[in-house]
Amino acid sequence: QVQLVESGGGLVQAGGSLRLSCAASGRTFSRFAMGWFRQASGKEREFVASIDRSGRATDFADSVKGRFTVSRDNAKNTVYLQMTSLKPEDTAVYFCAAEETEPFTTRVLLAYDYWGQGTQVTVSS
Repeated sequence: QVQLVESGGGLVQAGGSLRLSCAASGRTFSRFAMGWFRQASGKEREFVASIDRSGRATDFADSVKGRFTVSRDNAKNTVYLQMTSLKPEDTAVYFCAAEETEPFTTRVLLAYDYWGQGTQVTVSS
């Protein structure tokens, strides 16, 4: 089992920045590729970003490419999502997720084995 706890969400004005953190515990963190997803009210959960086990390969949804970055610190068992130039449409609950079977990163929600509880990000216009 892996426990994931997100933090860093909040209310920010459009154009602002936030950094989300996801702390993992329970198993060797470096065994897992990590993903960030988000779910806006009334919408399906969608892929935002992912990072491979080493931290060298990343992937981003087109909607956030160039504005968000993802990184990880395997020594601290933590993955980060740095969000800049935030827009009102980025408002959602953000979830981190971990998966250990895919050879690389994946955008597929069902591939992820473990999920955090989520953290709310609200961007005001």
